[in-house]
Amino acid sequence: MRTFLAVFLLLGICVGRMQGSAGPSPSAFPAPLSFYQSQEAALELLSGSPLTLWQTLVHRAMEQPMNVLVSALFLGAIVHTFLAPRIGRLARQLEERGAAPFPSTLCHYLGEVEAIFGIWVIPVALTMGIRFGWHSFTGYLQKVSYNEPMFVIVIMAMAATRPVIACAERLLGFLAGLGRGTPGAWWISILLIAPLLGSFITEPAAITIAALLLARKFYDHRPSPRLAYATIGLLFVNVSVGGALSHFAAPPILMVASLWHWDMAWVFRHFGLPVLAGITLSTLSYALLFRRELARLATVPTARPPSHDQRGAPFWVTASHLLFIGWTVFNLHTPQVFWFSFLIFLAFMRATAPYQSPLRFREPLLVGFFLAGLVTHGGLQEWWIAPLVEDLSARTLFLGSALLSTFNDNAAVTYLTTLVPKFWDNQALQYAVVSGALTGGGLTLIANAPNPAGQSLLQRYFQGGIAPLKLAAAAALPTAIVGCCFLLL
Repeated sequence: MRTFLAVFLLLGICVGRMQGSAGPSPSAFPAPLSFYQSQEAALELLSGSPLTLWQTLVHRAMEQPMNVLVSALFLGAIVHTFLAPRIGRLARQLEERGAAPFPSTLCHYLGEVEAIFGIWVIPVALTMGIRFGWHSFTGYLQKVSYNEPMFVIVIMAMAATRPVIACAERLLGFLAGLGRGTPGAWWISILLIAPLLGSFITEPAAITIAALLLARKFYDHRPSPRLAYATIGLLFVNVSVGGALSHFAAPPILMVASLWHWDMAWVFRHFGLPVLAGITLSTLSYALLFRRELARLATVPTARPPSHDQRGAPFWVTASHLLFIGWTVFNLHTPQVFWFSFLIFLAFMRATAPYQSPLRFREPLLVGFFLAGLVTHGGLQEWWIAPLVEDLSARTLFLGSALLSTFNDNAAVTYLTTLVPKFWDNQALQYAVVSGALTGGGLTLIANAPNPAGQSLLQRYFQGGIAPLKLAAAAALPTAIVGCCFLLL
């Protein structure tokens, strides 16, 4: 608690200094990149040489000190995600000591990974409101697109229903049946096939289905912590690239497809082979490394008793659910349509209650809140991300994009490159930045929009929550394999 109070006090000091500073600054915040670029072009003419990256960043920081402050707050949110497991443990310790309800409840809230970026929007709103007026912050929010968080809430809720899960279980069970339906066979089937479904029903729906089936068919058999982390790391990497067989499913591709004129045929032709090879090699590599434990799990009884929720539904109910999902995906750019359709879907679930299980709302709402906070912060980071990627070669850009994606949503990284003229007609650079963003999408919770969905559904299997460093270590090998596939194929 003292740390957070100190951070907010420091922010107040920074804002006070900014209010007392003189000098030219844009009237609105954040300023468009053209505001800085016009001034930098003039400076380059005067100096007779192009500005270095460091000079560009220093100029933008001096021109608008608020840039540094909002980026520092974004960094604070990232650090907070790494501290979330410790804060969660502190909350439980306070409860065990019989502490007052408020401190333990507050620590529980601060330890919820899905709430962190939303929490750190509060000081952003306060500092922007104090410095530029409240209208500046509300005007910025009106420019931010929250379609993706809203879409994720709806598609997660639909994908987690009993008829959809039962349908996916039958589909994946066919492949698992070739391995006699053991936990290891289900593990391979889910991690190979479910991520590829993301290219057709979108990645948030695919990771929801994969996580729920992994929970029932694999995690309930109590794997070792090492295998548990390896599985979720592999899941995040496979889902990050699994949606890259189409132009509408993977967020990093969706953000650029229309602007760069990528259709489904183009995307499949350029990303199909690396994606299929990467998922297959990564999954089989981990299957080989953990073959003994995967075989041992066949002798371990499941920790979950059989539930009536595992039963399927009549064909017409399942088909209706799949049609609702398809309609939602088709209208993913129009939240007015898919939210209205979702209300009809809720009425349909009520009418078919005997074939339904209770709708899961907690996880979708938390994930939507997480993504809303992330895109709010992400839109304020273009002042330093855009010049960082502008001067990189294709190979360096691939590595830089993968690295940036671990600290920011990979869709935001690819979107910012659409603002740089250098990328408009250069397919080599376009492929490099998107493939790099896809590659880095499994290393952290914030690297890819669907990751929080998997984390929310599977975190109960990790004592104290999912540790960020252990997740990154678990995802390192499949990330390297996928990266090599993108670079070599």
